[in-house]
Amino acid sequence: MLTVKEMMTPEPITLSSKHTINDAKRLMDSKRIRHIPIVSDTHQLQGLVTQRDVLAAQTSSLEKSLGNNDPMKAPLSRFLQRSLYTVAPSAGLKSAALFMQQHKIGCLPVVNDDELVGIITDTDFVAIAINLLEIQEDSEPMEVDEMQENIA
Repeated sequence: MLTVKEMMTPEPITLSSKHTINDAKRLMDSKRIRHIPIVSDTHQLQGLVTQRDVLAAQTSSLEKSLGNNDPMKAPLSRFLQRSLYTVAPSAGLKSAALFMQQHKIGCLPVVNDDELVGIITDTDFVAIAINLLEIQEDSEPMEVDEMQENIA
Protein backbone atom coordinates (compact mmCIF):
# COMPACT_ATOMS: atom_id res chain seq x y z
CA MET A 1 0.00 0.00 0.00
CA LEU A 2 1.32 3.41 -0.98
CA THR A 3 1.21 5.99 1.78
CA VAL A 4 0.76 9.75 1.77
CA LYS A 5 4.35 10.17 2.97
CA GLU A 6 5.64 8.60 -0.25
CA MET A 7 3.85 11.10 -2.51
CA MET A 8 3.44 14.28 -0.43
CA THR A 9 5.44 17.45 -0.89
CA PRO A 10 7.62 17.59 2.23
CA GLU A 11 8.27 20.92 3.93
CA PRO A 12 5.66 22.91 1.99
CA ILE A 13 5.85 26.64 1.52
CA THR A 14 4.12 28.29 4.47
CA LEU A 15 3.19 31.69 5.85
CA SER A 16 2.43 32.91 9.37
CA SER A 17 -0.76 34.49 10.62
CA LYS A 18 1.01 37.87 10.55
CA HIS A 19 1.22 37.83 6.75
CA THR A 20 -1.53 39.35 4.62
CA ILE A 21 -3.77 38.04 1.87
CA ASN A 22 -1.65 40.10 -0.52
CA ASP A 23 1.48 38.26 0.69
CA ALA A 24 -0.30 34.97 -0.01
CA LYS A 25 -1.33 36.12 -3.49
CA ARG A 26 2.21 37.18 -4.40
CA LEU A 27 3.63 33.89 -3.11
CA MET A 28 1.01 31.83 -4.96
CA ASP A 29 1.72 33.72 -8.17
CA SER A 30 5.49 33.43 -7.91
CA LYS A 31 5.58 29.75 -6.88
CA ARG A 32 2.56 28.72 -8.99
CA ILE A 33 0.77 27.09 -6.06
CA ARG A 34 -2.85 27.22 -4.89
CA HIS A 35 -2.65 26.31 -1.20
CA ILE A 36 -0.52 27.76 1.59
CA PRO A 37 -0.62 26.36 5.12
CA ILE A 38 -0.49 28.93 7.90
CA VAL A 39 1.81 27.80 10.69
CA SER A 40 3.07 29.01 14.05
CA ASP A 41 6.74 29.57 14.87
CA THR A 42 6.89 25.94 16.05
CA HIS A 43 5.42 24.61 12.77
CA GLN A 44 2.00 23.92 14.29
CA LEU A 45 -0.67 24.05 11.59
CA GLN A 46 -3.02 26.96 12.30
CA GLY A 47 -4.96 27.33 9.09
CA LEU A 48 -4.89 27.20 5.33
CA VAL A 49 -5.26 29.93 2.75
CA THR A 50 -6.31 28.91 -0.74
CA GLN A 51 -6.39 30.55 -4.13
CA ARG A 52 -10.16 30.74 -3.74
CA ASP A 53 -9.71 32.76 -0.52
CA VAL A 54 -7.40 35.17 -2.33
CA LEU A 55 -9.82 35.58 -5.22
CA ALA A 56 -12.70 36.21 -2.82
CA ALA A 57 -10.68 38.91 -1.03
CA GLN A 58 -9.69 40.85 -4.13
CA THR A 59 -11.57 44.08 -4.51
CA SER A 60 -13.15 45.33 -7.66
CA SER A 61 -12.10 48.64 -9.18
CA LEU A 62 -15.47 50.08 -8.11
CA GLU A 63 -14.84 49.23 -4.46
CA LYS A 64 -11.37 50.79 -4.66
CA SER A 65 -12.78 54.00 -6.13
CA LEU A 66 -15.27 54.22 -3.27
CA GLY A 67 -12.42 54.12 -0.75
CA ASN A 68 -13.33 50.97 1.16
CA ASN A 69 -10.60 49.24 3.16
CA ASP A 70 -8.55 46.96 0.99
CA PRO A 71 -9.27 43.35 2.04
CA MET A 72 -5.98 42.29 0.44
CA LYS A 73 -4.26 43.90 3.44
CA ALA A 74 -6.19 41.70 5.86
CA PRO A 75 -4.00 39.43 7.98
CA LEU A 76 -4.08 35.68 7.43
CA SER A 77 -5.08 35.33 11.08
CA ARG A 78 -8.68 35.45 9.88
CA PHE A 79 -8.15 31.93 8.47
CA LEU A 80 -7.01 30.45 11.78
CA GLN A 81 -10.41 29.43 13.10
CA ARG A 82 -11.32 27.43 10.02
CA SER A 83 -11.80 23.74 10.66
CA LEU A 84 -9.19 21.86 8.70
CA TYR A 85 -9.05 18.43 7.21
CA THR A 86 -5.62 16.90 7.67
CA VAL A 87 -3.99 13.54 7.04
CA ALA A 88 -1.25 11.54 8.73
CA PRO A 89 1.87 10.61 6.74
CA SER A 90 1.09 6.92 7.28
CA ALA A 91 -2.40 7.16 5.76
CA GLY A 92 -3.09 5.21 2.61
CA LEU A 93 -2.85 7.16 -0.63
CA LYS A 94 -6.14 5.78 -1.94
CA SER A 95 -7.93 6.74 1.28
CA ALA A 96 -6.58 10.29 1.05
CA ALA A 97 -7.66 10.59 -2.59
CA LEU A 98 -11.16 9.30 -1.83
CA PHE A 99 -11.45 11.68 1.14
CA MET A 100 -10.45 14.66 -1.01
CA GLN A 101 -12.91 13.63 -3.70
CA GLN A 102 -15.74 13.10 -1.22
CA HIS A 103 -15.20 16.47 0.47
CA LYS A 104 -14.35 18.31 -2.77
CA ILE A 105 -11.11 19.73 -1.42
CA GLY A 106 -7.91 20.42 -3.32
CA CYS A 107 -5.34 19.52 -0.68
CA LEU A 108 -4.66 17.87 2.63
CA PRO A 109 -2.01 19.23 4.98
CA VAL A 110 0.04 16.30 6.28
CA VAL A 111 0.40 16.48 10.06
CA ASN A 112 2.45 14.38 12.46
CA ASP A 113 2.02 15.08 16.20
CA ASP A 114 0.32 18.41 15.39
CA GLU A 115 3.33 19.52 13.31
CA LEU A 116 3.01 20.24 9.58
CA VAL A 117 5.34 17.85 7.73
CA GLY A 118 3.97 18.05 4.20
CA ILE A 119 1.04 18.64 1.88
CA ILE A 120 -0.65 16.48 -0.73
CA THR A 121 -2.69 18.15 -3.45
CA ASP A 122 -4.96 17.26 -6.31
CA THR A 123 -2.02 18.06 -8.61
CA ASP A 124 -0.03 15.27 -6.92
CA PHE A 125 -2.84 12.84 -7.69
CA VAL A 126 -2.94 13.93 -11.33
CA ALA A 127 0.80 13.19 -11.54
CA ILE A 128 0.18 9.76 -10.03
CA ALA A 129 -2.59 9.08 -12.54
CA ILE A 130 -0.32 10.07 -15.45
CA ASN A 131 2.39 7.70 -14.19
CA LEU A 132 -0.09 4.86 -13.87
CA LEU A 133 -1.41 5.51 -17.39
CA GLU A 134 2.12 5.44 -18.76
CA ILE A 135 2.79 2.14 -17.00
CA GLN A 136 -0.45 0.74 -18.37
CA GLU A 137 0.41 1.85 -21.92
CA ASP A 138 3.85 0.27 -21.68
CA SER A 139 2.41 -3.03 -20.51
CA GLU A 140 -0.46 -3.27 -23.01
CA PRO A 141 0.05 -5.80 -25.78
CA MET A 142 0.42 -4.40 -29.27
CA GLU A 143 -2.50 -4.47 -31.61
CA VAL A 144 -2.20 -6.82 -34.62
CA ASP A 145 -1.82 -3.85 -37.00
CA GLU A 146 0.99 -2.36 -34.88
CA MET A 147 2.81 -5.71 -34.80
CA GLN A 148 2.62 -5.98 -38.61
CA GLU A 149 4.00 -2.44 -38.99
CA ASN A 150 6.90 -3.26 -36.66
CA ILE A 151 7.71 -6.44 -38.57
CA ALA A 152 7.73 -4.70 -41.99
